[in-house]
Amino acid sequence: MNRSHLPGILAMAAVVVASNILVQFLFGQWLTWGAFTYPIAFLITDVMNRVYGAGPARRVVFVGFVVGVICSLIGTQIMGEFGPLVTLRIALGSGLAFLTAQLLDVSIFAALREGKWWRAPLASTLVGSSVDTAIFFTIAFSGALTWVEPGNDVSWATEMLPLLGAGPMAPLWVSLAVADWLVKLSLALLALVPFRMIVTRLTAKPA
Repeated sequence: MNRSHLPGILAMAAVVVASNILVQFLFGQWLTWGAFTYPIAFLITDVMNRVYGAGPARRVVFVGFVVGVICSLIGTQIMGEFGPLVTLRIALGSGLAFLTAQLLDVSIFAALREGKWWRAPLASTLVGSSVDTAIFFTIAFSGALTWVEPGNDVSWATEMLPLLGAGPMAPLWVSLAVADWLVKLSLALLALVPFRMIVTRLTAKPA
């Protein structure tokens, strides 16, 4: 392993661990604190891709995936008020969403890397974030997938309520997904600033 890749690997591992912990705590009615930390994973992947290339970026993604799986396995053994802190569906949804979305992010970034500096990180993060949200919330909470874990009662997530409290009627999990997606899109735009600063610093030639 190239030692220059170690900061990215450690940063990805830290973000995944923090997000797995913070996803258990609500921020308002529709979000968890994890919604604000998880998008940093896309920033890390994009910085690694820009500075070191797609290969190292994929290695960082796989490290994040392994750390996420370990966190999920630990979570399934910790009992909370309503059962395990991490259910099988959440573990599956989290792992598949992370791996699929991050690898898609790497591929899109690589395809657009020769364009304007902001195009690759913005497009890859927007697409990756959208795919991540769709996969995770569908697998974790959709009533159509109760067969995945019959013993896990997700009836609370399928309760029909106004979308985000004001729109058309939809299952609660759809409101949670939309709120999560909107935060990710907003942070994708904001992340362009640190992306530019970090890449400039890492690629600056010594005097």
